[in-house]
Amino acid sequence: MTTPSGTLPVDDSAVHTVREIAQQPALWREVGRIVAASRESLDAFLRPLVARGDLRVVLTGAGTSAFAGQVLAPALSRRLGRRVDAVPTTDLVADPRGCLAEDLPTLLVSFARSGDSPESVAATALADQVLSEVHHLVITCNEQGRLAREHAQRPQSQVLLMPAASNDRGFAMTSSFTCMTLAALLALGGDAYDGIAERLARAAESIIEEGAADRTAGALVDRAPERIVFLGSGPLKGLAAESALKVLELTGGTLMAVPESSLGFRHGPKAVLNERSVAVVYVSNDPYTRQYDHDIVAELRGNLPAGSVVAVCADTGAAAEGADVWPLPGLDDVEDAALALPAVVYAQLIALRASRARGLRPDNPFPSGEVNRVVQGVILHSLNN
Repeated sequence: MTTPSGTLPVDDSAVHTVREIAQQPALWREVGRIVAASRESLDAFLRPLVARGDLRVVLTGAGTSAFAGQVLAPALSRRLGRRVDAVPTTDLVADPRGCLAEDLPTLLVSFARSGDSPESVAATALADQVLSEVHHLVITCNEQGRLAREHAQRPQSQVLLMPAASNDRGFAMTSSFTCMTLAALLALGGDAYDGIAERLARAAESIIEEGAADRTAGALVDRAPERIVFLGSGPLKGLAAESALKVLELTGGTLMAVPESSLGFRHGPKAVLNERSVAVVYVSNDPYTRQYDHDIVAELRGNLPAGSVVAVCADTGAAAEGADVWPLPGLDDVEDAALALPAVVYAQLIALRASRARGLRPDNPFPSGEVNRVVQGVILHSLNN
């Protein structure tokens, strides 16, 4: 069976997961068209808000959707010249007065695959309750989800729907994560990201192609690691967190995965390393930041066996010496927030192949239901003013 963008092998244990990884380049192009078609209404909604010097932008979601905010916040803060914070819905719902302590005009950007997770709707309602003025940009993959339906007709809200195919049916979020992240970058970043969807799609297509996937993710998984570390700086720290979550999810928690920043790893988390560890370092395109990524690559090469350290890098001419380099072709001049989208495809492929190597079903790595695709078991409590 041939997938939309590549020839990744498919079996009945991973039909959805494989398709949803492979469809990302095509969907990113579609996201570009969706945002372009929505430009007039988006600008009418966003421009008056961004023009306000006291505006706070809060990027929120749970799990993978929270990591979208972590990837985007540094880039959007620089681009908008405004305060931009990534605050998970799980934090906001548990401590709304702490997360929203400053009663500032706020744009709450909510990321949600289904829009049916309990915290998704609760976070927007609590923001309305705690803040004097809040506006909502809802980016979701499910038109029928509760979050989209509740905000569709509200004057203080704008709903930006992703392609229907991005509402992933597999257990782990893959195309939903990348589509929502790209949509926010295009919607809030404006003209600075013209043409970026096509460039990212081409880079991802080169990664997904079967031979490239075997040489990279396949070869790393063949080392049968017990532990895997993902490191990145700035926006790529959020990418590291999402990468580790993908491995934990698709391997049913059987492969320990640890994310950190390139500098933060030395401050305790490095204790996770043993002789059966592998490390993936996402190398920044910023020349200053990249120096710290190179430093940790060199240090890890001294700690781990040959072939255990990978540098995911757009500028291969500036790659860390001696590391196995996994390329991000044609992207050596893009910001790290955009670079994260094709880079995460490597982590998705690692997770997929590690899941299969363990005899698991990537579409449902928790058959007994102890972890769910849409979170269950959350009891929402009233906040008394």
